[in-house]
Amino acid sequence: MSGPAREARPLWTAAEAEAATRGHSTASWQATGVSIDSRSIAPGDLFIAVRGDRLDGHDFLRDAFAAGAAAAMVSRIPQEQSEVGPLLIVDDTYAGLKHLARAARRRTEAKVVAITGSVGKTSTKEALAAALAPLGKVSATAGNLNNRWGVPLSVARMPADTDFAVFEVAMNHAGEITPLTRLVRPDIAIVTTVNAVHLEFFDSVEEIALAKAEIFDGLDPTGIAILNADNPYFELLISEAKARGIGSFISFGESKNADARLTGFKANGTSRVTCDILGEQLTFELSLPGRHSAQNAMAVLAAVRALGGDIKAAAAALGTMATPEGRGRKVRIALAGGSALLIDDAYNASPASMRAAFRILQDTEPEPGGRRIAVLGDMLELGRGSARAHEALAQDLLAAKVDLVLTTGANMMHLDDTLPRDKRAGHTNRPEDLVPLLKSLLRPGDVVLVKASHGQNLGRVVEAMVSEPDGQKTTANGG
Repeated sequence: MSGPAREARPLWTAAEAEAATRGHSTASWQATGVSIDSRSIAPGDLFIAVRGDRLDGHDFLRDAFAAGAAAAMVSRIPQEQSEVGPLLIVDDTYAGLKHLARAARRRTEAKVVAITGSVGKTSTKEALAAALAPLGKVSATAGNLNNRWGVPLSVARMPADTDFAVFEVAMNHAGEITPLTRLVRPDIAIVTTVNAVHLEFFDSVEEIALAKAEIFDGLDPTGIAILNADNPYFELLISEAKARGIGSFISFGESKNADARLTGFKANGTSRVTCDILGEQLTFELSLPGRHSAQNAMAVLAAVRALGGDIKAAAAALGTMATPEGRGRKVRIALAGGSALLIDDAYNASPASMRAAFRILQDTEPEPGGRRIAVLGDMLELGRGSARAHEALAQDLLAAKVDLVLTTGANMMHLDDTLPRDKRAGHTNRPEDLVPLLKSLLRPGDVVLVKASHGQNLGRVVEAMVSEPDGQKTTANGG
């Protein structure tokens, strides 16, 4: 059950937003949401016309109001003001968004958790939001709005009566997390892991660890850092946190010294997990696939315990939560004479997350006559070691007993060249060209993994495979 019912109130009124941003409204208004994208406006949203690298939200004011925006924050007044609705006029709309976020953070008494890490941020955020739901009203980052635009937007969307807030914080370069965590001001900071991602922008994995440690810049000295005891950079992160005045730590993982310890894992459609959370033993079902998800669930339960919550209720919620699209969701595809199972892990990829996905594929038994098939696109932002990183996946695929591999992208050519001939099912330059290849290859009983970095957009391949001719999806979360 969620917390007690409360009287609905606007997320922002004109007066509140004016006070937060030092802006001026042309008319009275109240909003039930906040958006920076005119394409996804919900009726009642405050539309913030930010200027991005390619587009200027001011050019889409009429679209936003046509979609039902309650008001728009602008720094430039449109020539035909009569064609749009109420305006909140500020000097700079991105600064206005951050002011709105700071005001949202000041006015709430919510306990706030910030999550970063090389992999596992979004699924851990979703899991923690689900685990906290039995305890009260939860506000959490939608999707992966975790960058310089998404974090202030997520905080600005937090209702004043929130009990718990969970925000995802990401980076590509050093120095990006610090301003975001200072905006969030978390009571608890979780670092899921540190791995070799974004090496295009860093000289070493240690530099990545130091960049992740920036999350402690916003953590109050009385706050708690929850860190992965299995990661080689655990002690470095502890040292970085202590240097910032943090003194409370909870470790998680499979290490015998971890405070929140995974003691058993068995994959059988869902995952059966046994653990010890600060001295309390639990056994529960986890709907998120993979051992890495079970490890991150230890951080989730540790956070719930640190917040004073019932970890048995939290663990039960982890067994029923939905798997987010693109992050290990299982979808059954209807075929003539039977069906195949598709594992949709197409949202993002790194060497570490690729290996984790291969283990999920290995743990998923094909039906009689079926095969394990991997459909893989480029891993991006790996810098000078990219070719070697793609080649190295060949051994992981063989160890996972994968039968056939389809690849796309310039970097995945290195993997295709390295694989044994009997494992190579085809390579394409364009992701969309994978679809006819896969359709011609697929047969009942197969298990198919689709995975790539976000820039490869292999979600289009998933969508094409799981949609019927009339556009209706087949059964999701199939076993």
